[in-house]
Amino acid sequence: MILPLYKRLATALGPVIDVYLARRVARGKEDPARLDERRGIADRPRPDGALVWLHAASVGEAVGLLTLIRALRDVRPDLALLLTTGTVTSAEAMARRLPEGVIHQFVPADRPVWVRRFLDHWRPDLGIWMESDLWPSLVTEADARRLPMAIVDARLSFSAFQRWRRMGPLARPLFSAFDLVLAASEDQARRFAALGCPDVRYAGNLKAAGDPPPLDTAAAEALRAAIAGRPVWLAANTHPGEDAAVLDAHARLTLARPDLLTVIVPRHATRGDEIAALARARDLPVARRSAGEAVTPRTAIYLGDTMGEMAAFYSAIPITFLAGSFVPVGGHNPIEPAHCGTALLLGPLMPNNRDAAAMLIGAGGARPVADADRLADAVLALLSAPQEAATMAEQAKAVAKDGRAGLARILDALTPLLPGEPG
Repeated sequence: MILPLYKRLATALGPVIDVYLARRVARGKEDPARLDERRGIADRPRPDGALVWLHAASVGEAVGLLTLIRALRDVRPDLALLLTTGTVTSAEAMARRLPEGVIHQFVPADRPVWVRRFLDHWRPDLGIWMESDLWPSLVTEADARRLPMAIVDARLSFSAFQRWRRMGPLARPLFSAFDLVLAASEDQARRFAALGCPDVRYAGNLKAAGDPPPLDTAAAEALRAAIAGRPVWLAANTHPGEDAAVLDAHARLTLARPDLLTVIVPRHATRGDEIAALARARDLPVARRSAGEAVTPRTAIYLGDTMGEMAAFYSAIPITFLAGSFVPVGGHNPIEPAHCGTALLLGPLMPNNRDAAAMLIGAGGARPVADADRLADAVLALLSAPQEAATMAEQAKAVAKDGRAGLARILDALTPLLPGEPG
């Protein structure tokens, strides 16, 4: 009774949902140019052939799906891929990061007529959901069409699990609709099985399955030679507001390590002039990589203001503070530096990569730091215990390696559900 009542209410409340969407537009929460997508109206034709539809709620989940999307493109280039998300920020992020040819649409609001319009147009051959953004109309309308469906990185907080258990008559049709659930952990697998999912397994975690960054080994060796004999640490992918915190940490560290070399690699190389000016205002000698300036015994700050060399810095420097985590930009993927074997320090603001950060911290490959003072303390502790830093780097590398193995297991589990045969 609960599911039909939900759908009748969602149908009757169409005008109210329209008002709600208009208010979200006014608050910048919806894209006015793409509002029709929220009503199930596509902005382009469906591609020919088999189509896999992937759904993620917001930025963090969508970023997690990117690894799977790239892997699917590699193993099944014949498949068309459609990604739906529900937020403006996720759409903006995916516009920059989706592989060419992958389609992005906003997920339709959970009104049956809009959901049917969406499904009628795209006619997916497989649905893959990330985590647990399960909408009753969307799930059950897809199930009514006998659409094979899977959840990857499936997770529910304990409170969400308890709520779904209390809503048994609504929960059962949703959770039993999925042919396969690949849980984020063994504990999560037990939760989804308890809610009625028929095939639940733990295969791995997509958010720990990031690709190794491309490494120029010659550049890494040259960097090692340039910094040899100096205590050194790296602040990687810095954003405005973080460089000053790094320079503050450098000042504290030089009280104990006066020959310290701090390497700063900004997220955007065009910020080189700005960061160099900040350092020089503090009377810190700066060498800029973009200008070909050599590191000398006097150099305090080495500024890596070039493009495409991040992996070389990660590989050559034993301690890395992964920036983008002291300012609210979402945080950067810590699995990339983990592949390169560097001890990681992570700030508190990493909502887009929270799970990967937690795994690295739990495995001993990373440590959390709250602010510039704690950053200086953490760097000094690792400079004073190089073997401890090396052990952290190996543990981080192991997490990244296991993540890649997890991706392979996830692909193997999904393969029987993929439509058709490889082209």
